[in-house]
Amino acid sequence: MDRTDPVDVDAALPAHRDIYFGGGWHAPVSGTYETTMNPGTGGTLASVAVAGQADVDAAVATARKGFLEWRDVAPLERSRILKEIAARLRAHGDELAMIDAANCGNPYTEMRGDATIAAAQMEFFAGLVTEMKGDTIPMGPERVNMTAREPMGVVARILAFNHPFMFCGGKMAAPLAAGNSVIIKPPVQAPLSALRLAELVDGLLPDGVFNVLPGGTEAGAALAEHKDVAKVTLIGSVAAGKAVMRSASDTLKPVLLELGGKNALIGYPDSDPARVADAIVAGMNFGWCGQSCGSTSRAFLHEDIHDAVVERLAESVSRYRPGVPTDPATTMGALVSREHFSKVMGYIESGKSEGARIVAGGHAVTDGPLADGCFIAPTIFADVTPDMTIAREEIFGPVLAVRRWSDEAAMLEEVNGLDVGLTCAIWSRDLATAHRAANRVEVGFVWINEVGRHFLGAPFGGVKQSGIGREEGIGELLSFTHEKNIHINLAGQ
Repeated sequence: MDRTDPVDVDAALPAHRDIYFGGGWHAPVSGTYETTMNPGTGGTLASVAVAGQADVDAAVATARKGFLEWRDVAPLERSRILKEIAARLRAHGDELAMIDAANCGNPYTEMRGDATIAAAQMEFFAGLVTEMKGDTIPMGPERVNMTAREPMGVVARILAFNHPFMFCGGKMAAPLAAGNSVIIKPPVQAPLSALRLAELVDGLLPDGVFNVLPGGTEAGAALAEHKDVAKVTLIGSVAAGKAVMRSASDTLKPVLLELGGKNALIGYPDSDPARVADAIVAGMNFGWCGQSCGSTSRAFLHEDIHDAVVERLAESVSRYRPGVPTDPATTMGALVSREHFSKVMGYIESGKSEGARIVAGGHAVTDGPLADGCFIAPTIFADVTPDMTIAREEIFGPVLAVRRWSDEAAMLEEVNGLDVGLTCAIWSRDLATAHRAANRVEVGFVWINEVGRHFLGAPFGGVKQSGIGREEGIGELLSFTHEKNIHINLAGQ
């Protein structure tokens, strides 16, 4: 992806806007299409099919047939095909980035990185196909006991709107590598990059192995409860995760849920205020408007460094300026929809009315070409108290709450006091202090003197209501297999 000039939005959009399954494109049975918007301009991009129950039934049936063929493809041949898919993702990364910039509002430059990450995840899991190994269990003479890992069947993956293509291209990798067929339900707000991916990989996989069903809650619920879907996964809110789990319960299918977080960044008194200020801003993922489940949206600063850090925050955050998402110079994009924009502005107003002090932002941005878009300035509140709404609820927007602390035990109790526990970032020059804190925070992923980064091979996921299961490592691959025990009595021949 060496382009210096971005591709044209209209040229990048998928030619097909229907439902993709069984190796072909299909109009929705209901005939329903809905427009998908460009949150940077307030305009519309395309009319996209809305899958319903009948479409899900048809797609699952063809996915089941595809699975029966794909499971018998030799692992190294599956690996070769997945690497070819990765090569196509890299070759078309610019146009995929432009589609997402226009459709979900994240900056084009950031979305180019997403395309690279998706390709890397595909290559990573392609390289693990021979690691789905079983064990032998000693049973004494004349007995052989062993385990084998087998693919599950049809896997449904329901995706979030903040990284549409990265989730589509990356999250199909592990189940495909394990030998399953996959049905992707892209986010209703931003379905276009998944449809373009279907165009790009068409013909590489047996018919029915990869499928894309754009649609809303009806399609998601139908996939979760379908008797022939072996496993359902979701990246989304806690409420959506609970709904998927309820729908999946009737068929007792396993779920993999990567849900919300209200994540803490803890600054200890020995840490460098300048580095902590930069980390607070970086951890908020302001580039994509804080629309990230892993954003460290609660900053807990020891009283010895609190004022020095807060003084630096306005300058540190100044590099993020809302702009047209498709412009390569833009450092901060738009919120995904007018509805979500209004919700986040409501949280900002609650912060003001409940007495928090604005350090930066706190307002919508409507200058010039941004007038009709969903833009909010990066917002930082100080003097936040634990009872405030912005201290307790996941905002999923560019809003950071800063807390002052002096007593470590009380601070950690507050950090752990919510029902979610996804990530935490800890800053200290004393490794013993940092490591003890890492052991005490109730989360699934901890950074020490680092923030925001994911690492291929390192398991990512949450505890409590932040989710079930782990992704991005070999555990994700194995989670899409069944373990079967095989016992052989050699004397019984």
